[in-house]
Amino acid sequence: MTKIKTEIKTHGPARVGVVESDKRDKTRKVVISFLAQHPKYGKYMRKRTVLHVHDENNESRLGDRVEVAPCRPLSKTKTWTLVRVVDKSKEM
Repeated sequence: MTKIKTEIKTHGPARVGVVESDKRDKTRKVVISFLAQHPKYGKYMRKRTVLHVHDENNESRLGDRVEVAPCRPLSKTKTWTLVRVVDKSKEM
C-alpha cells in the first residue's frame, strides 16, 4: 500500500497575498502589499511584492486571498507554491 504525500515541502515562512492574475495554467501572480516607512522623512508608503506562484490544481482564482510558501525554483521566476486558499473572491 502506497502512502499519499499531502504535505508540501517549503523552505521558509508562509505569506498571505491576493491573486492578481490567473491567466496562465498552474501559475498565479500574487501581490503582497505592505507599508514601509521612508528612511529620511518618516512617511509611510504603500509598497508591494509580486510573486509568481505554482498552483498545481488551478484552485485559486482572481481576487482570492491565498497563503504561499517558498519552494525550490520551478522555473526562471517561479519559486513559490500555493499552500491554501484563505478567502474566496466574491466576484464570479
